[in-house]
Amino acid sequence: MLIRVKYVDERFDMVRPEILDRLLEMGKVREFQRSDGWVMPGIGNMRRKNSNDYSGSDRRKMQKEERRVSG
Repeated sequence: MLIRVKYVDERFDMVRPEILDRLLEMGKVREFQRSDGWVMPGIGNMRRKNSNDYSGSDRRKMQKEERRVSG
C-alpha cells in the first residue's frame, strides 16, 4: 500500500509505510493522507509505533485469564 505525502517543499509523492516513518522522523513531510483525510505531523491525530500511552484495561489479557480459570 502506498501513502500520499506532501513534503515541506510542497512536492507530492507516494511512499510505502516504512518510508513514511523515516521521512517523518527526518521532518521532511508536511502532511500525509489517510482514508479519513490529511494529517499534519505534530498537529493531527497520529498513531505511534510501540506506544505505551494507553492506560485502560487490557481486555484481551483479561479474557485469556478468565478462560484459564473457568476452563
